[in-house]
Amino acid sequence: MNKLNKHSYKIIAALLALVLILEMPVAYAASLSDLKKERSQIEAEKKELTNSLQQKTSEIKSNQNTQEKIIGQLEQIGAKINQTHKEIELVELDIDIANKEISDLELEIADLQKRIDQRDELLRERARAIQIGGTVSYLDVLLGANSFVDFIDRFSAVNTLMDADRQIMREQKEDQEKLEEQKVILETKKKKLEENKARLSLLMADLKGQKAEKNRLVDELEKEEEKLRSQKSELQEQYDDKVEISQELEKQFIAEQRRLAEVARQKAIEAKKKRDREKANALSSGSGKLPTVAAGNWTRPAAGRYTSGFGRRNIGPIGSKNHLGMDIANSIGTPVVAVADGVVSYAGRMGGYGNVVMVTHNIDGQAFTSTYAHLSGFTASVGDVVSKGQQIAKMGNTGNSTGPHVHLEIHVGEWNGARSNAVNPLRYISL
Repeated sequence: MNKLNKHSYKIIAALLALVLILEMPVAYAASLSDLKKERSQIEAEKKELTNSLQQKTSEIKSNQNTQEKIIGQLEQIGAKINQTHKEIELVELDIDIANKEISDLELEIADLQKRIDQRDELLRERARAIQIGGTVSYLDVLLGANSFVDFIDRFSAVNTLMDADRQIMREQKEDQEKLEEQKVILETKKKKLEENKARLSLLMADLKGQKAEKNRLVDELEKEEEKLRSQKSELQEQYDDKVEISQELEKQFIAEQRRLAEVARQKAIEAKKKRDREKANALSSGSGKLPTVAAGNWTRPAAGRYTSGFGRRNIGPIGSKNHLGMDIANSIGTPVVAVADGVVSYAGRMGGYGNVVMVTHNIDGQAFTSTYAHLSGFTASVGDVVSKGQQIAKMGNTGNSTGPHVHLEIHVGEWNGARSNAVNPLRYISL
Protein backbone atom coordinates (compact mmCIF):
# COMPACT_ATOMS: atom_id res chain seq x y z
CA MET A 1 0.00 0.00 0.00
CA ASN A 2 2.85 2.46 0.74
CA LYS A 3 4.02 2.62 -2.84
CA LEU A 4 0.44 3.37 -3.94
CA ASN A 5 -0.05 6.40 -1.68
CA LYS A 6 1.28 8.81 -4.29
CA HIS A 7 -1.02 7.29 -6.91
CA SER A 8 -3.99 7.53 -4.54
CA TYR A 9 -3.31 11.19 -3.72
CA LYS A 10 -2.97 12.09 -7.37
CA ILE A 11 -6.15 10.24 -8.36
CA ILE A 12 -8.15 11.82 -5.52
CA ALA A 13 -6.83 15.23 -6.52
CA ALA A 14 -7.85 14.57 -10.10
CA LEU A 15 -11.37 13.54 -9.00
CA LEU A 16 -11.74 16.70 -6.87
CA ALA A 17 -10.59 18.78 -9.80
CA LEU A 18 -13.24 17.15 -11.98
CA VAL A 19 -15.98 17.93 -9.45
CA LEU A 20 -14.84 21.55 -9.23
CA ILE A 21 -14.80 21.87 -12.99
CA LEU A 22 -18.39 20.66 -13.25
CA GLU A 23 -19.50 23.25 -10.64
CA MET A 24 -17.36 26.20 -11.79
CA PRO A 25 -17.82 28.54 -14.75
CA VAL A 26 -16.45 27.70 -18.13
CA ALA A 27 -13.50 29.99 -17.39
CA TYR A 28 -12.06 27.26 -15.22
CA ALA A 29 -12.33 24.61 -17.94
CA ALA A 30 -8.61 25.00 -18.46
CA SER A 31 -8.13 22.69 -15.44
CA LEU A 32 -9.28 19.83 -17.70
CA SER A 33 -5.79 19.84 -19.12
CA ASP A 34 -4.47 19.04 -15.66
CA LEU A 35 -6.84 16.07 -15.50
CA LYS A 36 -5.61 14.91 -18.90
CA LYS A 37 -2.03 15.12 -17.69
CA GLU A 38 -2.95 13.08 -14.61
CA ARG A 39 -4.69 10.58 -16.83
CA SER A 40 -1.61 10.30 -19.05
CA GLN A 41 0.60 9.81 -16.03
CA ILE A 42 -1.63 7.03 -14.70
CA GLU A 43 -1.67 5.38 -18.12
CA ALA A 44 2.13 5.54 -18.22
CA GLU A 45 2.30 3.88 -14.79
CA LYS A 46 -0.14 1.18 -15.94
CA LYS A 47 2.01 0.56 -18.98
CA GLU A 48 5.12 0.30 -16.78
CA LEU A 49 3.29 -2.20 -14.56
CA THR A 50 2.21 -4.23 -17.59
CA ASN A 51 5.82 -4.37 -18.79
CA SER A 52 6.87 -5.50 -15.33
CA LEU A 53 4.22 -8.25 -15.38
CA GLN A 54 5.40 -9.41 -18.80
CA GLN A 55 9.01 -9.49 -17.59
CA LYS A 56 8.02 -11.50 -14.54
CA THR A 57 6.05 -13.92 -16.71
CA SER A 58 9.15 -14.41 -18.86
CA GLU A 59 11.23 -15.12 -15.74
CA ILE A 60 8.67 -17.70 -14.58
CA LYS A 61 8.82 -19.43 -17.96
CA SER A 62 12.62 -19.50 -17.71
CA ASN A 63 12.35 -21.00 -14.23
CA GLN A 64 9.93 -23.63 -15.53
CA ASN A 65 12.47 -24.53 -18.22
CA THR A 66 15.05 -25.02 -15.45
CA GLN A 67 12.66 -27.37 -13.66
CA GLU A 68 12.09 -29.31 -16.87
CA LYS A 69 15.87 -29.73 -17.28
CA ILE A 70 16.15 -31.03 -13.71
CA ILE A 71 13.27 -33.44 -14.32
CA GLY A 72 15.12 -34.62 -17.44
CA GLN A 73 18.23 -35.22 -15.32
CA LEU A 74 16.09 -37.14 -12.81
CA GLU A 75 14.81 -39.34 -15.63
CA GLN A 76 18.38 -40.04 -16.77
CA ILE A 77 19.68 -40.86 -13.30
CA GLY A 78 16.58 -42.98 -12.70
CA ALA A 79 17.55 -45.02 -15.78
CA LYS A 80 21.11 -45.35 -14.42
CA ILE A 81 19.83 -46.52 -11.04
CA ASN A 82 17.59 -49.05 -12.80
CA GLN A 83 20.56 -50.33 -14.86
CA THR A 84 22.79 -50.54 -11.76
CA HIS A 85 20.10 -52.57 -9.97
CA LYS A 86 20.06 -54.99 -12.91
CA GLU A 87 23.88 -55.29 -12.89
CA ILE A 88 23.85 -55.90 -9.13
CA GLU A 89 21.25 -58.65 -9.61
CA LEU A 90 23.44 -60.31 -12.28
CA VAL A 91 26.59 -60.12 -10.12
CA GLU A 92 24.71 -61.50 -7.10
CA LEU A 93 23.47 -64.36 -9.32
CA ASP A 94 27.09 -65.03 -10.45
CA ILE A 95 28.18 -65.05 -6.80
CA ASP A 96 25.42 -67.53 -5.86
CA ILE A 97 26.42 -69.81 -8.77
CA ALA A 98 30.12 -69.57 -7.84
CA ASN A 99 29.38 -70.41 -4.20
CA LYS A 100 27.41 -73.47 -5.31
CA GLU A 101 30.20 -74.59 -7.69
CA ILE A 102 32.85 -74.04 -4.99
CA SER A 103 30.78 -76.06 -2.51
CA ASP A 104 30.42 -78.92 -5.04
CA LEU A 105 34.17 -78.81 -5.82
CA GLU A 106 35.09 -78.88 -2.15
CA LEU A 107 32.88 -81.95 -1.67
CA GLU A 108 34.46 -83.65 -4.72
CA ILE A 109 37.99 -82.76 -3.50
CA ALA A 110 37.17 -84.12 -0.06
CA ASP A 111 35.92 -87.36 -1.65
CA LEU A 112 39.09 -87.68 -3.79
CA GLN A 113 41.29 -87.01 -0.77
CA LYS A 114 39.42 -89.67 1.19
CA ARG A 115 39.98 -92.29 -1.56
CA ILE A 116 43.66 -91.35 -1.84
CA ASP A 117 44.10 -91.62 1.92
CA GLN A 118 42.42 -95.04 1.94
CA ARG A 119 44.75 -96.34 -0.82
CA ASP A 120 47.76 -94.90 1.00
CA GLU A 121 46.69 -96.82 4.10
CA LEU A 122 46.28 -100.00 1.99
CA LEU A 123 49.73 -99.58 0.45
CA ARG A 124 51.24 -98.95 3.89
CA GLU A 125 49.58 -102.16 5.16
CA ARG A 126 51.03 -104.08 2.22
CA ALA A 127 54.47 -102.64 2.92
CA ARG A 128 54.23 -103.54 6.62
CA ALA A 129 53.19 -107.12 5.72
CA ILE A 130 56.16 -107.52 3.39
CA GLN A 131 58.51 -106.08 6.03
CA ILE A 132 57.26 -108.48 8.71
CA GLY A 133 57.12 -111.60 6.49
CA GLY A 134 60.27 -110.91 4.54
CA THR A 135 60.63 -110.19 0.84
CA VAL A 136 59.24 -112.96 -1.35
CA SER A 137 59.48 -112.44 -5.10
CA TYR A 138 56.82 -113.57 -7.51
CA LEU A 139 59.50 -115.84 -9.14
CA ASP A 140 60.04 -117.66 -5.81
CA VAL A 141 56.31 -118.27 -5.61
CA LEU A 142 56.23 -119.80 -9.10
CA LEU A 143 59.34 -121.96 -8.59
CA GLY A 144 57.94 -123.34 -5.35
CA ALA A 145 55.16 -125.16 -7.26
CA ASN A 146 54.85 -128.94 -6.50
CA SER A 147 53.23 -129.78 -9.82
CA PHE A 148 52.29 -128.29 -13.12
CA VAL A 149 48.72 -127.78 -11.93
CA ASP A 150 50.04 -126.09 -8.80
CA PHE A 151 52.29 -123.94 -11.04
CA ILE A 152 49.26 -122.88 -13.12
CA ASP A 153 47.34 -121.97 -9.93
CA ARG A 154 50.30 -120.06 -8.56
CA PHE A 155 50.80 -118.28 -11.90
CA SER A 156 47.10 -117.24 -11.96
CA ALA A 157 47.30 -115.97 -8.36
CA VAL A 158 50.50 -114.02 -9.07
CA ASN A 159 48.94 -112.52 -12.17
CA THR A 160 45.88 -111.44 -10.19
CA LEU A 161 48.04 -109.83 -7.49
CA MET A 162 50.14 -108.01 -10.08
CA ASP A 163 47.03 -106.71 -11.86
CA ALA A 164 45.56 -105.56 -8.55
CA ASP A 165 48.79 -103.76 -7.63
CA ARG A 166 48.94 -102.09 -11.02
CA GLN A 167 45.24 -101.07 -10.82
CA ILE A 168 45.72 -99.58 -7.34
CA MET A 169 48.74 -97.60 -8.47
CA ARG A 170 46.95 -96.45 -11.64
CA GLU A 171 43.85 -95.29 -9.75
CA GLN A 172 46.02 -93.62 -7.12
CA LYS A 173 47.91 -91.69 -9.81
CA GLU A 174 44.70 -90.69 -11.65
CA ASP A 175 43.01 -89.52 -8.45
CA GLN A 176 46.09 -87.54 -7.39
CA GLU A 177 46.25 -85.85 -10.80
CA LYS A 178 42.52 -85.12 -10.69
CA LEU A 179 42.90 -83.81 -7.14
CA GLU A 180 45.54 -81.33 -8.29
CA GLU A 181 43.36 -80.26 -11.25
CA GLN A 182 40.33 -79.75 -9.01
CA LYS A 183 42.40 -77.72 -6.57
CA VAL A 184 43.52 -75.44 -9.43
CA ILE A 185 39.89 -75.06 -10.62
CA LEU A 186 38.80 -74.36 -7.03
CA GLU A 187 41.41 -71.62 -6.62
CA THR A 188 40.38 -70.11 -9.98
CA LYS A 189 36.71 -70.04 -8.98
CA LYS A 190 37.55 -68.57 -5.56
CA LYS A 191 39.57 -65.85 -7.26
CA LYS A 192 36.66 -65.17 -9.64
CA LEU A 193 34.31 -65.09 -6.65
CA GLU A 194 36.47 -62.50 -4.89
CA GLU A 195 36.56 -60.43 -8.09
CA ASN A 196 32.75 -60.54 -8.29
CA LYS A 197 32.47 -59.58 -4.63
CA ALA A 198 34.78 -56.62 -5.26
CA ARG A 199 32.72 -55.65 -8.31
CA LEU A 200 29.54 -55.94 -6.26
CA SER A 201 31.02 -53.58 -3.65
CA LEU A 202 31.86 -51.07 -6.40
CA LEU A 203 28.36 -51.35 -7.87
CA MET A 204 26.78 -50.86 -4.44
CA ALA A 205 28.96 -47.80 -3.85
CA ASP A 206 28.06 -46.50 -7.31
CA LEU A 207 24.37 -47.10 -6.59
CA LYS A 208 24.70 -45.20 -3.31
CA GLY A 209 26.31 -42.30 -5.17
CA GLN A 210 23.59 -42.33 -7.81
CA LYS A 211 20.88 -42.22 -5.16
CA ALA A 212 22.70 -39.36 -3.42
CA GLU A 213 22.85 -37.50 -6.74
CA LYS A 214 19.16 -38.18 -7.26
CA ASN A 215 18.33 -36.74 -3.84
CA ARG A 216 20.52 -33.73 -4.61
CA LEU A 217 18.57 -33.13 -7.81
CA VAL A 218 15.28 -33.50 -5.93
CA ASP A 219 16.52 -30.92 -3.43
CA GLU A 220 17.46 -28.66 -6.33
CA LEU A 221 14.05 -29.19 -7.92
CA GLU A 222 12.30 -28.25 -4.68
CA LYS A 223 14.55 -25.19 -4.39
CA GLU A 224 13.61 -24.12 -7.92
CA GLU A 225 9.93 -24.69 -7.16
CA GLU A 226 10.26 -22.52 -4.04
CA LYS A 227 11.93 -19.85 -6.18
CA LEU A 228 9.02 -20.08 -8.62
CA ARG A 229 6.50 -19.69 -5.81
CA SER A 230 8.37 -16.60 -4.60
CA GLN A 231 8.27 -15.11 -8.09
CA LYS A 232 4.56 -15.84 -8.36
CA SER A 233 3.99 -14.19 -4.99
CA GLU A 234 5.79 -11.07 -6.16
CA LEU A 235 3.77 -11.14 -9.37
CA GLN A 236 0.59 -11.48 -7.28
CA GLU A 237 1.49 -8.34 -5.31
CA GLN A 238 1.93 -6.42 -8.55
CA TYR A 239 -1.37 -7.80 -9.77
CA ASP A 240 -3.09 -6.60 -6.58
CA ASP A 241 -1.51 -3.17 -7.03
CA LYS A 242 -2.88 -3.02 -10.55
CA VAL A 243 -6.37 -3.92 -9.32
CA GLU A 244 -6.20 -1.26 -6.63
CA ILE A 245 -5.10 1.41 -9.10
CA SER A 246 -7.81 0.38 -11.54
CA GLN A 247 -10.46 0.69 -8.82
CA GLU A 248 -9.38 4.28 -8.11
CA LEU A 249 -9.43 5.53 -11.69
CA GLU A 250 -12.06 8.11 -12.59
CA LYS A 251 -15.09 7.43 -14.77
CA GLN A 252 -13.51 8.30 -18.14
CA PHE A 253 -10.97 5.53 -17.58
CA ILE A 254 -13.58 2.86 -16.70
CA ALA A 255 -14.67 2.32 -20.29
CA GLU A 256 -11.07 1.87 -21.41
CA GLN A 257 -10.41 -0.48 -18.50
CA ARG A 258 -13.43 -2.58 -19.41
CA ARG A 259 -12.25 -2.71 -23.00
CA LEU A 260 -8.78 -3.82 -21.94
CA ALA A 261 -10.30 -6.33 -19.49
CA GLU A 262 -12.47 -7.75 -22.27
CA VAL A 263 -9.46 -8.06 -24.56
CA ALA A 264 -7.52 -9.78 -21.76
CA ARG A 265 -10.51 -12.05 -21.04
CA GLN A 266 -10.77 -13.06 -24.69
CA LYS A 267 -7.06 -13.76 -24.78
CA ALA A 268 -7.35 -15.81 -21.60
CA ILE A 269 -10.27 -17.75 -23.08
CA GLU A 270 -8.28 -18.43 -26.25
CA ALA A 271 -5.24 -19.40 -24.18
CA LYS A 272 -7.39 -21.74 -22.05
CA LYS A 273 -8.92 -23.28 -25.17
CA LYS A 274 -5.43 -23.78 -26.57
CA ARG A 275 -4.24 -25.34 -23.31
CA ASP A 276 -7.35 -27.58 -23.20
CA ARG A 277 -6.69 -28.69 -26.79
CA GLU A 278 -3.04 -29.40 -26.01
CA LYS A 279 -4.02 -31.21 -22.81
CA ALA A 280 -6.67 -33.26 -24.65
CA ASN A 281 -4.14 -34.15 -27.34
CA ALA A 282 -1.59 -35.12 -24.71
CA LEU A 283 -4.12 -37.22 -22.78
CA SER A 284 -5.44 -38.88 -25.94
CA SER A 285 -1.93 -40.15 -26.62
CA GLY A 286 -2.09 -42.43 -23.54
CA SER A 287 -1.69 -46.07 -24.56
CA GLY A 288 -3.73 -47.51 -21.68
CA LYS A 289 -0.95 -50.03 -21.12
CA LEU A 290 0.75 -50.94 -17.87
CA PRO A 291 3.88 -48.87 -17.16
CA THR A 292 7.31 -50.48 -17.47
CA VAL A 293 8.26 -51.95 -14.10
CA ALA A 294 11.54 -50.49 -12.83
CA ALA A 295 14.26 -52.51 -11.08
CA GLY A 296 14.72 -52.09 -7.34
CA ASN A 297 12.02 -51.69 -4.69
CA TRP A 298 9.92 -48.96 -6.39
CA THR A 299 8.28 -48.25 -9.77
CA ARG A 300 6.07 -45.48 -11.22
CA PRO A 301 2.28 -45.79 -10.64
CA ALA A 302 1.07 -45.30 -14.23
CA ALA A 303 2.07 -44.51 -17.79
CA GLY A 304 1.56 -40.88 -18.74
CA ARG A 305 2.82 -37.32 -18.39
CA TYR A 306 4.31 -35.94 -15.14
CA THR A 307 2.21 -32.78 -14.56
CA SER A 308 2.70 -31.66 -10.97
CA GLY A 309 5.22 -32.17 -8.19
CA PHE A 310 5.49 -32.05 -4.41
CA GLY A 311 5.17 -28.73 -2.50
CA ARG A 312 3.10 -25.55 -2.25
CA ARG A 313 1.58 -24.29 -5.50
CA ASN A 314 -0.69 -21.43 -6.59
CA ILE A 315 -4.26 -22.35 -7.51
CA GLY A 316 -5.43 -18.96 -8.76
CA PRO A 317 -4.58 -15.26 -8.74
CA ILE A 318 -4.90 -14.99 -4.94
CA GLY A 319 -4.63 -18.51 -3.50
CA SER A 320 -2.30 -21.46 -2.96
CA LYS A 321 -2.27 -24.91 -1.37
CA ASN A 322 0.22 -27.55 -0.27
CA HIS A 323 0.45 -30.39 -2.84
CA LEU A 324 1.62 -33.49 -0.94
CA GLY A 325 2.28 -35.80 -3.86
CA MET A 326 2.95 -36.09 -7.59
CA ASP A 327 0.46 -36.17 -10.51
CA ILE A 328 0.66 -38.28 -13.67
CA ALA A 329 -1.94 -37.50 -16.37
CA ASN A 330 -3.32 -39.86 -19.00
CA SER A 331 -6.72 -40.98 -20.31
CA ILE A 332 -9.51 -42.29 -18.06
CA GLY A 333 -9.13 -46.03 -17.51
CA THR A 334 -5.33 -46.06 -17.78
CA PRO A 335 -4.03 -48.84 -15.47
CA VAL A 336 -2.76 -47.72 -12.06
CA VAL A 337 -0.26 -50.14 -10.45
CA ALA A 338 1.26 -50.67 -7.00
CA VAL A 339 4.55 -48.76 -6.67
CA ALA A 340 6.02 -51.51 -4.45
CA ASP A 341 5.15 -54.91 -2.95
CA GLY A 342 2.54 -54.66 -0.21
CA VAL A 343 -1.00 -55.24 1.06
CA VAL A 344 -4.10 -53.21 0.11
CA SER A 345 -5.19 -51.45 3.32
CA TYR A 346 -8.00 -49.21 1.96
CA ALA A 347 -10.17 -48.98 -1.18
CA GLY A 348 -13.08 -46.54 -1.29
CA ARG A 349 -14.26 -42.95 -1.43
CA MET A 350 -12.36 -40.21 0.47
CA GLY A 351 -13.75 -36.66 0.11
CA GLY A 352 -11.83 -34.43 -2.31
CA TYR A 353 -9.50 -37.35 -3.13
CA GLY A 354 -12.39 -39.10 -4.89
CA ASN A 355 -11.91 -42.84 -5.24
CA VAL A 356 -8.77 -43.89 -3.31
CA VAL A 357 -6.63 -47.02 -2.89
CA MET A 358 -3.98 -47.30 -0.14
CA VAL A 359 -1.23 -49.95 -0.05
CA THR A 360 0.93 -50.66 3.01
CA HIS A 361 4.57 -51.67 2.34
CA ASN A 362 7.53 -52.90 4.39
CA ILE A 363 10.82 -52.14 2.63
CA ASP A 364 14.13 -52.91 4.33
CA GLY A 365 12.39 -52.86 7.72
CA GLN A 366 10.73 -49.45 7.11
CA ALA A 367 6.93 -49.16 6.80
CA PHE A 368 5.44 -47.00 4.02
CA THR A 369 1.90 -46.24 2.82
CA SER A 370 1.24 -45.31 -0.82
CA THR A 371 -2.02 -43.46 -1.66
CA TYR A 372 -3.57 -43.32 -5.15
CA ALA A 373 -6.38 -40.73 -5.67
CA HIS A 374 -8.99 -39.54 -8.25
CA LEU A 375 -9.50 -43.12 -9.58
CA SER A 376 -12.34 -44.25 -11.83
CA GLY A 377 -12.46 -47.78 -10.41
CA PHE A 378 -10.67 -50.50 -8.43
CA THR A 379 -9.11 -53.82 -9.49
CA ALA A 380 -7.92 -54.80 -6.00
CA SER A 381 -9.67 -55.14 -2.62
CA VAL A 382 -8.69 -54.59 1.01
CA GLY A 383 -6.47 -57.43 2.20
CA ASP A 384 -5.13 -58.31 -1.27
CA VAL A 385 -1.38 -58.98 -1.39
CA VAL A 386 -0.04 -57.11 -4.44
CA SER A 387 3.33 -57.05 -6.20
CA LYS A 388 5.26 -54.08 -7.52
CA GLY A 389 3.81 -53.20 -10.96
CA GLN A 390 0.52 -55.13 -10.39
CA GLN A 391 -2.63 -53.23 -11.44
CA ILE A 392 -4.76 -52.13 -8.48
CA ALA A 393 -7.03 -49.46 -10.02
CA LYS A 394 -7.90 -47.34 -13.07
CA MET A 395 -7.07 -43.67 -13.63
CA GLY A 396 -10.02 -41.27 -13.34
CA ASN A 397 -11.24 -37.74 -12.63
CA THR A 398 -13.14 -38.17 -9.32
CA GLY A 399 -13.07 -35.81 -6.33
CA ASN A 400 -11.44 -32.37 -6.59
CA SER A 401 -9.79 -33.02 -9.94
CA THR A 402 -9.46 -30.80 -13.03
CA GLY A 403 -8.69 -33.58 -15.47
CA PRO A 404 -7.94 -37.32 -15.75
CA HIS A 405 -4.84 -38.18 -13.67
CA VAL A 406 -3.60 -40.20 -10.72
CA HIS A 407 -2.40 -38.37 -7.61
CA LEU A 408 0.26 -40.41 -5.74
CA GLU A 409 1.37 -39.77 -2.15
CA ILE A 410 4.11 -41.62 -0.24
CA HIS A 411 3.84 -41.61 3.57
CA VAL A 412 6.62 -42.85 5.88
CA GLY A 413 4.75 -45.16 8.25
CA GLU A 414 0.98 -45.43 8.36
CA TRP A 415 -1.49 -42.92 6.86
CA ASN A 416 -2.56 -40.25 9.32
CA GLY A 417 -5.32 -37.71 8.84
CA ALA A 418 -2.92 -34.74 9.05
CA ARG A 419 -0.69 -36.30 6.34
CA SER A 420 2.28 -34.94 8.30
CA ASN A 421 4.50 -37.86 7.24
CA ALA A 422 4.12 -37.29 3.46
CA VAL A 423 7.42 -37.12 1.54
CA ASN A 424 8.32 -36.24 -2.04
CA PRO A 425 7.60 -39.40 -4.13
CA LEU A 426 10.51 -38.50 -6.43
CA ARG A 427 12.85 -39.58 -3.62
CA TYR A 428 11.75 -43.17 -4.36
CA ILE A 429 10.01 -43.15 -7.77
CA SER A 430 12.00 -42.83 -11.03
CA LEU A 431 10.15 -41.01 -13.82
